[in-house]
This record gives sequence, structure tokens and C-alpha cells, in this order.
Amino acid sequence: MSTSADIGVTGLAVMGRNLARNFARSGYTVAVHNRTPAKTRALIEEFGDEGAFLPAESPADFVASLERPRRLVVMVKAGEPTDAVIAEFAPLLEEGDVIIDGGNAHFADTRRRERELRDRGIHFVGAGISGGEEGALHGPSIMPGGSAESYASLGPMLESVAAKADDGAPCTTHVGTDGAGHFVKMVHNGIEYADMQLIGEAYHLLRDVAGYSPAQIAEVFRTWNSGRLDSYLMEVSAEVLSHTDAETGAPFVDVVADRAEQKGTGRWTVQTALELGVPVSGIAEAVFARSLSGHADLRAAAAGLPGPRAEAMASDAAGHFADQVEQALYASKIVAYSQGWNMIQAGAQEYGWDIDLGAVAAIWRGGCIIRAVFLDHIRSAYASDPDLATLIADERFSAEIGRAQGDWRAVVATATRHGIPTPGFSAALAYYDALRAGRLPAALTQAQRDFFGAHTYRRTDRDGVFHTLWGGDRSEQYTE
Repeated sequence: MSTSADIGVTGLAVMGRNLARNFARSGYTVAVHNRTPAKTRALIEEFGDEGAFLPAESPADFVASLERPRRLVVMVKAGEPTDAVIAEFAPLLEEGDVIIDGGNAHFADTRRRERELRDRGIHFVGAGISGGEEGALHGPSIMPGGSAESYASLGPMLESVAAKADDGAPCTTHVGTDGAGHFVKMVHNGIEYADMQLIGEAYHLLRDVAGYSPAQIAEVFRTWNSGRLDSYLMEVSAEVLSHTDAETGAPFVDVVADRAEQKGTGRWTVQTALELGVPVSGIAEAVFARSLSGHADLRAAAAGLPGPRAEAMASDAAGHFADQVEQALYASKIVAYSQGWNMIQAGAQEYGWDIDLGAVAAIWRGGCIIRAVFLDHIRSAYASDPDLATLIADERFSAEIGRAQGDWRAVVATATRHGIPTPGFSAALAYYDALRAGRLPAALTQAQRDFFGAHTYRRTDRDGVFHTLWGGDRSEQYTE
């Protein structure tokens, strides 16, 4: 066995352990370390025959076992635990060594850490990793940031352990400098929230309007999953809906409490979008929907409020309605992803990152939670026009939304008549209509702001910034 390791992993909870196993299975010698040595020993006892591992019980022994330049993957909780590990290991490293944070860190923390370690001659790579524990073991989508020099050292290893798209391309690329990788991973998770919310709304409509059982909806979803909505999340949804609870015999989805939790990355996405001034209403509504679902007391207090009395849908109309829901789901999905890509564009401009938007779509085609056939179309759109302002304006997506919009509008109207909440579908449609509108009521909003706060306004007929003396003779002043 080799006495030096190609790469090291510290933090051997499920994700870290599986990533270490992935590296070892790919032919690398992997140093492994955990704050609790028992986890290190357990990994060797259970999986030591999968490849070459070098266990270490102390940070000094762990670092000493790594070949230069040292590549050290940190797989611990984001926030203070990550800072603590960096503080422990950085003094043991030398110029040119690389620390890789594979957790769900906030990109601002990654930017700070990269800057601090750069001053010490150490490369810091914030690498977003998507795919869960199975992805970590069998091939995730990996979004590394950091310097180009660090990727030259680390990239070939990441490419060997990453998922492979259908065309064989590895689902990883150098996303950009400092926090670009974790920023893109954050937006990925925000899109994931939106995607899940939209699928949930489709389920809700098919069940409560069309009258389908969970098992029937599972079959509808499987049919959709054989076409343009082919995705991991659609596949998972069908599996969940077809599952029966062993204890009660009821559909499994009916015994799960309807309170969705969240770990914070969706919330970060919305907060950051607000700071950047980028509308991500589809993602925001998905985050708020999860928040609302958890307010049990609020929902209980409102449970008796009156609602519409809509007639049940006739069985012969259910199939047509299901087709309409598929159209609404696809159109809303285009909008949600378009908003995500606009946010990546804005982040790149704000923080000076050179992000290849088509490459982002390419590395999400395999391994990650939102992997889907749909992403190849996004990759193609940016390959055709790298400066595409919005995916909605792409010729293919524009045509598809055009064909879908009649059914999309009908679904939102039907949901309203039946009292079914569809914040995702509705917000996506409102965003689409706002983008295509020739003129928005923002003109009135800005005039109101000028009236009560002298915030000024611009005119449509000439250049400049103006203010009306609303409390005086209402004459107009040119301010700049």
C-alpha cells in the first residue's frame, strides 16, 4: 500500500465517508480523518477493501500522509465548525496546498476564507456538491470555485469521481474564482425548491380537482417522466406516490405530516436575490410555501374560513385536465430555471466571476438533485447565444411557452375556482406576463414615491430625472 495519499477527507459523516469511498474506488489513495477516531476505524473496517485508505487519528498525521501539493477535503457542518477545522489544519499546511470545502457553505463565507488563506499562500476551494449521499458515493455534480491553479491540481480528480452525463462528460467544471462554486450551488438549491413546489402543486391539482388517487398520479408522473419532464425529481415523486404505508395500508403520502422543512439554502437564495435586485419569485414562493406549511397554529386558526364551492370534475374531463397541468408544470419550470440563471448572471457581474452559463447546465445533467433532460436544452440555448438575456427569450423555450400558455392560464384559473393554492404556477405566470408587458404599473408606483418622498422619476419622452412640486403649484423640476 502507498505511504502517501493523493487526497484526504476529514469529516466522515455519511457524505464525507461516501466521498472518500468514491475517491478510493476511482483508484486514488485516500487519507481519512475524523474528530472522533471511531468513525475513521469504522470506515476502514466496513469499506477498507474498496480501495487504498490511509487512516489518521491526529491532524498532524493526516496532513503528513498527503503528497504535495496537499489536497484536503473538509466535509463538516457549514459555519463555525468549518472555520474551526480550517483553523486547526491551516497551520499544518504549506504554500500551494489546497483546502476544499465540500459542505453547503454560504458563498460569502467562502469568499472570506479564500481571501484569508490566499494571503497565507494556501488555495481554498469552495465546492458545491449535489446528489446527496448516493451521489457522493456513485458520482455527484461538483461545482468548484477557487483559483485556476487549484483546479489544475484538483480538477482531474474531481472529473474522475463526478457523475457522467449521457454523453460521457463529467459533471464538474471550474465554475469561477473564490465563492463562485458555492454561489452556483446555492442557486441550484433554490431552483430545487421551486421544482419541488411545482411538482407538489401538480400533485395537489390532480388529486383534489381531477380526483386521482396517489397511485394514479404516480402513473401520470411516470408518463410525464418519459417525455420532456424527464427528471430525477419527477422519478422520485412517482416512487413516493406509489408507495403504501406498511403499518396502515394507506398511501404513504397520506401518513406524512404536511409540514416541509428546510435547511436554509433556499432562504439564502431569496435573500441574496433581493440584495442583487433579481426577481426570483418562483423560488421565493417555494420557500414561503414551506414556511407556511410549518405554521400549524396559524393554519389551524384559519381552517374554518370560507372557500369556493366548485363542482367536482367529471371523470371524462380529468384526462384533459391532467394534460393541461403538464403544460402548466413545464411552462412554470422554464420560468423558475430562467430566474435561477438570471441570478447566476447577476452574481457573476456583481462579484467579478467569469461563469459559463452553458457549462453550469452541462454539469447539472447528472448526479445532482435537479438533473433532467431539460438541462441539455438550457446548455444548447447558451451555446447558441452566450449573451442570452433570459431563457424565456430562447427560440425553443419561447415557442414552448407560447404553446403552453392557454392551458397554463386555464390551470391557474381552475385552481382559483377550486380554492387550491398554486403559488408556484401563479407566480411563474405573473412573472411571464410582467416580462412581456409593454408597460407596467410601476409608473404609478414611482409617481407615488415622488409624491410622498420626493424620490424623483424619469420621463418617457425625454432624458433626465424630474420631481413634481406636489405640495406647491405642481410644476415640474429638472433635477439632473
